[in-house]
Amino acid sequence: MFGLYIYIFSLQIRHKQLALPFTELIGARGLEPPTSASRTLRATNCATPRLPMLLYDALTIEARVKYCVLIIDGASGWPLAAHGGRTCLELAHTPNMDAMAKAGAVGLLRTVPPGMEPSSACACMSVLGYDPQVYYQGRSAIEARGMGVPINKGEIVFRCNLVAVRNGRMWSYSCGHISTGEGRALIASLNEKLGSDKVHFYPGVSYRHICKIKGKEDALLASCTPPHDIPDKAIDEFLPKGPGSDLLRELMARSELVLRDHPVNMERGARGDIPATMVWLFWSSGKIPDMPAFKEVYGLDAAITSGVDIMRGLARMTGMRVMDISGVTGGLDNDYVAQTIGALEALGEYDMVVIHVEATDESAHAGLVKDKIEAIQSVDKEVVSRLRSWNRDALRVLILPDHSTPIKIQTHVADPVPFILWGPGFTASGAKRFTEAEAKGTGFFVEEGYSIMGRLIE
Repeated sequence: MFGLYIYIFSLQIRHKQLALPFTELIGARGLEPPTSASRTLRATNCATPRLPMLLYDALTIEARVKYCVLIIDGASGWPLAAHGGRTCLELAHTPNMDAMAKAGAVGLLRTVPPGMEPSSACACMSVLGYDPQVYYQGRSAIEARGMGVPINKGEIVFRCNLVAVRNGRMWSYSCGHISTGEGRALIASLNEKLGSDKVHFYPGVSYRHICKIKGKEDALLASCTPPHDIPDKAIDEFLPKGPGSDLLRELMARSELVLRDHPVNMERGARGDIPATMVWLFWSSGKIPDMPAFKEVYGLDAAITSGVDIMRGLARMTGMRVMDISGVTGGLDNDYVAQTIGALEALGEYDMVVIHVEATDESAHAGLVKDKIEAIQSVDKEVVSRLRSWNRDALRVLILPDHSTPIKIQTHVADPVPFILWGPGFTASGAKRFTEAEAKGTGFFVEEGYSIMGRLIE
């Protein structure tokens, strides 16, 4: 019996740490404080009526709380001189995120540890509550896991983009966002012509694919540049360099011959679409270490919805369910309504859902201000509005980009990102909108990005 008293006391202390008195928390979670009649009813046949009633209420409160993490990939950025010195977040009309910012805790979060690459893999690992300095060994292996590609001893993998090069310059890192069907047809031909017992090409989504190489582990030492970092630049100085780079350059050069007259490219050319002229290899990785299951670490069952393999890979590595929702893509055609409805429905079965939106990052990589703003606004209108109205007294929400992708340079940077913690237990920190400047102005800064998950659920 004494142990039960201690348990109740610990729950009271825990909820005080959330900035809500225990009695107020009952009301905040949508539960009416028990009346004297209900107390008597529950106490029937109980030797100590007060304790079981408190225990019942405490456990009921705990059982009702759900969590949502919304990752708006690459949404933050730098001020744009051509737009009055405002960022895309500042230019976008976001009444729902702004309302949540006014009511919740807003600040800046360092998702990319100093010295590490500002990739979505590294940053999203932080957001999901795992320290990249412990678990991150390269992005391509995580994507391979998401695609079901095994990596055995002596094997390494590279991201393999279908790109367009014109007059020796990077024309498009995505071939104008080639369709997944066309991309798979091209990769199948590349594997037929260039594949062997040492080299294998695996199809992914749109322009994003994987190349696995066996018995050439020194290629991990090659210096490779992502194609989205070099828009309209001459490619010669950015080709793979250093130990193990000869094979990579050879495969890239030979891919041009395979793709040049491919029927898919002939059809794309006839339509005026950008062709895939070669593959580009980068983001190398070997076998990655095992990660503890999310439920083991945080005690919650979680599910993820995303249109890209990197998030599916992280989900599988951490034991989260990957939701297959029709209409969810990694581009501007993403069905935000279906994605959100599917995620919220999953809360009937899971404790937490993670909604990942890629369209904002893709727009930034392409340097398209209008498209990035529209994507942010679509997230606010179709996703965040539904989060606000979904049983708000029992939902705690974290909203943030994984990293910043400034339009000016069209690639990722390791800048701290703005975040909102909203829902029962979070108090306003003084922000008026969800923007980079407002987040900085609150003075709330979280250095260790992976700790944000603990702040959400504790």
